[in-house]
Amino acid sequence: MSFADLARRFPESGGVYTYAKKVLNIEVAFLVGWVVWFASIVAGVLYALGFAAFAAEGLARGLAVAGVSAVWAQGPALRVGLTVASIAVYTMVLARRVGGAGDAANVGKVIVFAVLIGAGILAWAGESTTEMLGRLDPFMPGGSLGVVAAMGYTFIALQGFGLIPTVGGEVKDPARNVPLGMYLSLGIALAIYLPLLFLMATVGAPPGGIRTAAIASPESLVAISAERFMGPSGYWLVIGAGVLSMLSALSANVVAASRVAFTMARDRTLPRRFGRVLGSTGTPAVAVAVSGIMMAVIALVVGEVAAAGAASSLIFLVSFAMVHWTAALAARRSGKAGPAVIPIVGGVLCLGLSTFQAFVVPEAGSVIALWLAIGAVLYLTVFASGASTADASAEARDPDLARLRGRSPLVLVPIANPARAASLVDVAATLRTPGTGRVLLLSVVRPRPDKSETEHTISEDAEAVLREALQQSFESSLAPETLFTIASDVWREIARVARVQSCETVLLGLPDLGQPGMEASLEGLLAGLDADAVIVRAPRRWRMDSASRVLVPVGGRREHSHLRARLLSSLSRSEERSLTFLHAVPPTTSTEERRHAEREMKSLARDEAAGPYEVALEVTGHAVEAIIAKAADADLVVMGMERRSRGQRPLGDLALAIAQQTDVPLVLISRRPQRSIVGLSTASFLTTRTDDVR
Repeated sequence: MSFADLARRFPESGGVYTYAKKVLNIEVAFLVGWVVWFASIVAGVLYALGFAAFAAEGLARGLAVAGVSAVWAQGPALRVGLTVASIAVYTMVLARRVGGAGDAANVGKVIVFAVLIGAGILAWAGESTTEMLGRLDPFMPGGSLGVVAAMGYTFIALQGFGLIPTVGGEVKDPARNVPLGMYLSLGIALAIYLPLLFLMATVGAPPGGIRTAAIASPESLVAISAERFMGPSGYWLVIGAGVLSMLSALSANVVAASRVAFTMARDRTLPRRFGRVLGSTGTPAVAVAVSGIMMAVIALVVGEVAAAGAASSLIFLVSFAMVHWTAALAARRSGKAGPAVIPIVGGVLCLGLSTFQAFVVPEAGSVIALWLAIGAVLYLTVFASGASTADASAEARDPDLARLRGRSPLVLVPIANPARAASLVDVAATLRTPGTGRVLLLSVVRPRPDKSETEHTISEDAEAVLREALQQSFESSLAPETLFTIASDVWREIARVARVQSCETVLLGLPDLGQPGMEASLEGLLAGLDADAVIVRAPRRWRMDSASRVLVPVGGRREHSHLRARLLSSLSRSEERSLTFLHAVPPTTSTEERRHAEREMKSLARDEAAGPYEVALEVTGHAVEAIIAKAADADLVVMGMERRSRGQRPLGDLALAIAQQTDVPLVLISRRPQRSIVGLSTASFLTTRTDDVR
């Protein structure tokens, strides 16, 4: 029910990964997607091994009936070959066409199972009920713990319904059909499995009971059981149904794994290449190929059905616990009344069963722990920067994302000059996260020496600032909060309020740096600010809506990509902007270095732009002049500024030169200091750079 609720709420491809991305955050979503991708891959290995087991068993029996030596048919080489061959065939087929196994195969399987169940019921009718039920004794030979352990092993048999949401974006009317398909899938599976297993354990069991037969022939148990009450035809029906079932399940898991990888690649949590599609069919061919190759490699390493099943079941149990948790959070943050009983109970049961399974089959737990460790290292060193940028862009465009994640980010806007109030408020309205984002207008009143602490009143200047800011707020459909404080040091007070209010962004007007002490004050604020900083220089009552052509000078590092993507995507919420990403390289740069720089520029632009864009690579020894020349044709310039050490100019020479030598509206951005490994691992993306262009 939790799965169906999320599938109805988020009718997109990606399944559990998409739900985690919507409700949690991109880092957790990566880990969820990483293990779910692996789970589908391991499940595919399980079904490929199962197909090989059924096919080899049938081949060995057929050769034996024909009087041909079948020793080689029972060896491991044939099974490994069949396993890899089945994976290769389905990978090649599914890389070129949309969809999994055909309807005819599914209908055929259901018919075969219906015949088996019908024959079993007829056989039951001709036997003694007491004798049949006696074959179930002992009912739980392993005790209660044995039943729980078996639940962990057999959970994989029912996980097929969880694969349906991974292709939600490819289904007609997914909000209706995906949940319906999940319920039908689970219902049909239970309607087949339960009576079939009961009949296998009674009329299909030998006198010694089903447990003895299972120990003797675990992989051919069902076929041998069917043979007991249907004769040879029952055996071959099970072999045929088993082959069809394993192949269709393999196909479904190849599709599911590829769609998870494809969706993650679109969010930059996996390599971008995984998100490529074939133009003729629209299939994610690269994601299909990579998933298939990984299945083949794991099949060669594992080679055992039980080990693959245990690992896959454990991963799906953990992912289903995550689904319950996500469903509970989504319901609460959407204002749904009442406790989320089903998600809570279901999540606890899945988590408890997965924990027990990890102890019962420690190898499976070790594999998952190793896979998670590999994923964490890859994310921190390779994917973090691109994923963070893509996520910032998505949150800026999707009004529901911040609400579902329980976020209410605050933009702090200190205002002292009435002439700048309107433009700052308009920029704040753009920066504010849609849906739940907040804006706080701050006015710091300096204490008057002739007044006591209780006698201070708001000055006329402060009232003018507030009046101008509120007027612009109403025009921008913004409902800001306002805060007046009294402090002798305005800059320290701004930093204090930003810290106390846990601001995500501090938005400032560009001060007159020619005033005595102004540079030092701005330098001190930026150096100690644990928030993104945005500084605006614009004419009175300038509006962001007037900026249709935006120049974005960028340089040697992606340290501002997250904030820049957020700003550019916010700009594109109301209408598309024409973006020009500019990078200057010195004349001494080689041809190969220029090509590399251009490729990296295009990659950066794809990550950050939320609309049409172009990339300009200027070969010049004078970066300032190149930017100024391009700025003449722009309505807005957006560029980064480095958080500098004390004693250095707060904006950097390049940003200061652009501010002094141009009249075009200018937005300077600075990403908050990143103290984690994620921040430290944000590597340089160009081999060449000019001065301090950001």
